[in-house]
Parts: sequence; C-alpha cells; structure tokens
Amino acid sequence: MKSLEGQKAPAFSLEGHDGKTHSLEDFRGQKVVLFFYPKDSTPG
Repeated sequence: MKSLEGQKAPAFSLEGHDGKTHSLEDFRGQKVVLFFYPKDSTPG
C-alpha cells in the first residue's frame, strides 16, 4: 500500500464523541495527525 504521508486530506466532517460536528477546516493552520483503522471485529 502506498503511503499518503504528507498529502493533503480532502475536506470532511465527522461527529465527535462529544456529539458536535468537527471538520478538518476547524484545524486550519494547525498540525493534525489522522489515523484510520478497520472497524472493530472485522477481518483485515
């Protein structure tokens, strides 16, 4: 799998554990680390 390190992420919004919607735009100008993993109890 090709590394995507250093590439720009597309604009997106997600609901946080606090119930609020957060978007990548909220963090403009800050360093952000995105980490994705498979859903629990799924193969892969």
